[in-house]
Amino acid sequence: MDAVFKALADPTRRRLLDRLRLRDGQTLRELCEEAAMARQSVTQHVDLLVAAHLVTVVRRGRERLHYLNPAPIHEIEQRWIADFDRPRLDALGAIKRQAEQEHAMSTAPGTVPTYVYVTYIRATPEQVWKALTDADLTARYWGHANVSDWQPGSRWEHRRTDGSGRSDVTGRVLAAEPPSRLVITFEDRPDLAGQEDAATVTFLVEPHEEIVRLTVTHEKLRDLTALNAISQGWPAVLANLKSLLETGETLPQAPWEMAPTES
Repeated sequence: MDAVFKALADPTRRRLLDRLRLRDGQTLRELCEEAAMARQSVTQHVDLLVAAHLVTVVRRGRERLHYLNPAPIHEIEQRWIADFDRPRLDALGAIKRQAEQEHAMSTAPGTVPTYVYVTYIRATPEQVWKALTDADLTARYWGHANVSDWQPGSRWEHRRTDGSGRSDVTGRVLAAEPPSRLVITFEDRPDLAGQEDAATVTFLVEPHEEIVRLTVTHEKLRDLTALNAISQGWPAVLANLKSLLETGETLPQAPWEMAPTES
């Protein structure tokens, strides 16, 4: 946590985070253009943000794309803010998010949002892979059972655990490379099922010293409303997964609903 506060203490690094908040997935060249400072200086600031896990780097071909990672700030919020005056803070936050969404939609028309989240779990890659693909385990930390044989081309379902047999999200397995990489389409609306431009989710499981680095990339989101929804959802799901693998118990909170539940 010390590295997070050190990174946030510098106004230049805060401005870099603000730029990624407004337009995620920028290259170093793009960050340099907006920062109006030498590339070497920007690189040093970005490296500190990456070291503090506030920024995640995703390789796309020859490019290195930088994404804002909310995990450390989420941990700060849970530790020092969540128990204090939550209703008022939520109301103020909702007003602020609405204003930011309207601004983003007016300044970046036609852009397709991408969301990236990184967490570190004290577990083996095999344990994390099983947690992502085992129906019983996903039912415990997600509130839905993710059901599939997890072979490329196979269907997967985000199935309710109320005995109804209904699925709130479906999709196809695009790639499965246990225990390191899983790519699925993410179809949370029946009218979008099977479309070629369906949203995709990539789970990247990487050994990191004695723990595992899990990167979740959610791409081809429909709009900023969808981005806002999953931005609240993924931190909750992955915190629950982390807790289950590290302690054997889920967190005392309601599981995230991947899609609105219909009666």
